[in-house]
Amino acid sequence: MERGGRRNCFSKILARASTVVNQAVAKSSAGKYFKLEARKSSFSKELRAGIATFFTLAYIISVNASILTDSGGPCTENDCTPAQNTTRPACKFDMNPGYQSCLERTKNDLIVATSLASMVACFAMGSIANLPLALAPGMGANAFFAYNMVGFHGSGAVSYSTGLAVIMLEGCLILLLSATGLRTKLARLIPRSVRLASAVGIGLFLAFTGLQVHQGIGLVGPSKSTLVTLTACLKTDSTTGECLGGTLQSPTFWLGAVGFLITATCLSRQVHGSMIFGIALVTVVSWIRDTSVTIFPNTPLGNSNYEYFKKVVSFHTIKSTTGKIRFSGFKSSSVWMYLLTILYVDILDTTGSMHSMAELAGFTNENGGFEGEYLAFLVDGGSTIIGAALGTTTLTTYVESTAGIREDGRTGLTAITVGFCFFLSLFFTPLLTNVPPWAVGPSLILVGAMMMKVIREIEWTDMKEGVPAFVTMILMPLTFSIANGIIAGIGIYIAVHLPDYAIRVWRWGVRMKNSKYDSRNQITALASTDLPATPV
Repeated sequence: MERGGRRNCFSKILARASTVVNQAVAKSSAGKYFKLEARKSSFSKELRAGIATFFTLAYIISVNASILTDSGGPCTENDCTPAQNTTRPACKFDMNPGYQSCLERTKNDLIVATSLASMVACFAMGSIANLPLALAPGMGANAFFAYNMVGFHGSGAVSYSTGLAVIMLEGCLILLLSATGLRTKLARLIPRSVRLASAVGIGLFLAFTGLQVHQGIGLVGPSKSTLVTLTACLKTDSTTGECLGGTLQSPTFWLGAVGFLITATCLSRQVHGSMIFGIALVTVVSWIRDTSVTIFPNTPLGNSNYEYFKKVVSFHTIKSTTGKIRFSGFKSSSVWMYLLTILYVDILDTTGSMHSMAELAGFTNENGGFEGEYLAFLVDGGSTIIGAALGTTTLTTYVESTAGIREDGRTGLTAITVGFCFFLSLFFTPLLTNVPPWAVGPSLILVGAMMMKVIREIEWTDMKEGVPAFVTMILMPLTFSIANGIIAGIGIYIAVHLPDYAIRVWRWGVRMKNSKYDSRNQITALASTDLPATPV
């Protein structure tokens, strides 16, 4: 009884203190600016909503850095340690100690770049647009950048520096389109079936990435006979990824599978921060040395990473990714195709996400817009420019913001709270850097699963809508290219609708011809009635 009484007394004191603080903030100039009373919110609600959003979104810090590190970043064959049996370009794919060290430094930089860009973007969204929306590097754009544009360890058509220039130019274009009001109109020009299929295709692309060994749990790998096969092997070829023995015997795969089941269970029960729980468990187990699943093997690189990890709290300064922007590679035609693709993905992704979350929060109006829409779009474009300058990819509004909205977050204070949490993460780089791929892979697979829900909105009974949608979504993972899926989908949509367009043009021509003929007859009739009678 005594303990219960003390607990109730303490709860009452906290409730009174919270009420006093909420009233004081609501009546202050800051409270009036953020419209706390007008939107029926409070300071404590906004803080709670911001923390909930961050916990559902925090996985992006390590996931984004891991994906972008796969591109090789600014690392080249010049960073490789000289080896007798390895050619200079091939050293990037042979676990070369020098190149791996460069990748570790790059990942440290990208951890900070992700947190810093997200922090600035969230602060801007909260203070300028006054919306409870969190921004971070987009999961579709970063995969497209790493695996299509720059390619795995720089094996793509453009360099890391040129790729960042593409991202920065895309941000400038988004900013311009937002300022002129053309952004929403352009999004509506894309056929609805292709728009929906693009989200599904990107989800399949991310899931396929999470299933592979370099950036996932390693369940699937290459095969000379069937192209793709079941792996999760004890031994794999470091260059090709092919299985060398021990299918489904990889300890890291089974650990990743446990993380997958934990995250999936939490998601099914709508637990806030579901992604974090699975990643955290797998990561902590992988931090234990001298085990078959450790991320710190007894190698020079493993020992070096472990020494850095033991610092726990450390502020890392970006050294290699900031300002690595080069426009000299824009002479290639492929660069412009990449620019249009990433512009298309950004317009559809962010525009759709913002509208759906604004509707959930009750901000939409009868015209289909929402309060703060213009400023929110400007913040989105400006954030991408800042992200590119730091070395990361397109920033977008995350659907994880719904976690904060469900916690009654209604103002920009929610976004500012998320930004402050990103700021705190800057001091834990040693921990965030050492998140293994088999911890990240399950989240990629489940993000892909969550993107499948829009597939039911495609009109499958109408083959003129269903076929372009199917081609769009199936080509993205099978060609490992988001651009190929989008281009093919739009091309086939136009092709199957060509007969309809031709018939419309023909009917329009017939109508014009008939109207012209009728006009001539009317003029002739009028002229004949106006003529004077001929005398006999």
